[in-house]
Amino acid sequence: MSQTVSIPHGLPIERDAGPFDPPRQITRLRDARPVSPMIFPDGHEGWFVSGYEAVRQLMADARFSSRLDLGVIHVPYEMPDMPVSTEPSPQVPGMFIAMDPPDHTRLRRRLTGTFTVKRMRQLEDHIIEIVARQLDEMARLTPPIDLVKEFALPVPSLVICELLGVPYEDRKDFQANSARFLVKSPTLEEKIAAYTALSTYLSGLVADKRATPGEDILSDLARQDDLSIEELTGIAFLLLLAGHETTANLLSLGTFALLEHPEQLAELRANPDLMPDAVEELMRYLSVVDILYRYASEDIDLGGETIGKGSTVVVSMLAANHDPQRFENPDTLDVHRKARGHLSFGHGVHQCLGQQLARIEMRAGFEGLLRRFPTLKLAIPAGEVRLRTDMNIYGVHELPVTWAQPAE
Repeated sequence: MSQTVSIPHGLPIERDAGPFDPPRQITRLRDARPVSPMIFPDGHEGWFVSGYEAVRQLMADARFSSRLDLGVIHVPYEMPDMPVSTEPSPQVPGMFIAMDPPDHTRLRRRLTGTFTVKRMRQLEDHIIEIVARQLDEMARLTPPIDLVKEFALPVPSLVICELLGVPYEDRKDFQANSARFLVKSPTLEEKIAAYTALSTYLSGLVADKRATPGEDILSDLARQDDLSIEELTGIAFLLLLAGHETTANLLSLGTFALLEHPEQLAELRANPDLMPDAVEELMRYLSVVDILYRYASEDIDLGGETIGKGSTVVVSMLAANHDPQRFENPDTLDVHRKARGHLSFGHGVHQCLGQQLARIEMRAGFEGLLRRFPTLKLAIPAGEVRLRTDMNIYGVHELPVTWAQPAE
């Protein structure tokens, strides 16, 4: 393995290889040294893991902890407005994504029955109805319109609100606070304000569910007396945030990618049976949840390197999903590809709980959109689309689109 590659000082934010590929520096680093030491902007000497096999191995190894309270988690980006962390983050009750077994296991087990393949398939017809209604709303508008605002964000928001029992009329506040919480370089005050607003809202909601439960996931959890209101709030925060932000960005960025690859779009229109494979390929190709963090709880050998105890380890799912050692021509979007095995839902004990729901929403969303709007196209040059390089979940801020309207 080459040791000649220079050790990076933090990670680039801008997508200099285009809106869908990893930044060039990250691609070069993965190909030369997929497990690489990295100097963080605050001076911490940690690690960056970008090769597919190394990422997969790391995600399955419990010694790479997800707990933010074990040590200081260092951020790999220059963030002039954020103070340098000197203390571990406190553990948030219910936030099982930042826990290790057995705490993680205890909370996640409460939800596994909710998100089974069978239960999600029972929802499929209803999700198709939600998509159709939203497309009806969109068709009544005069183009150009913003696809994020009119389609990609409402569909998963409607679905997750119904599932959790969150009033959809409250969406503007929780969507705004979710977006503020996910900005890469907010001031500390902004991040705390967004988190506090969301948590306060959800705490009141789960307290109401405990008092008068309904027929929804939060009510089912609230009936379990051994879960505290604080734990219920943390679980609700996680499900609400993950349940609409990730899918919304996949729908909008995926539409952008298909419009930028007209031959692939034509294949998909001509062969609708390709949609399940196309969804897997879009998830691989786009990897909207790119950067994850782990903390080395002891000295660990990985990919021929020794990662020292106490190191912050940054993982790039995008780089791993574009690794030519695993996927042939990985920077090419190919709706015929069998991309199962991609890491967009993670791997190991933290693999995404709602992955079947996300798949159903994306299949229904793309199928409905492509069928209903056969002349859909960008309303601005591709280079003017505002990318969410400033956010922890990647996508587009807006996607202006237009279509041919029927003659009067």
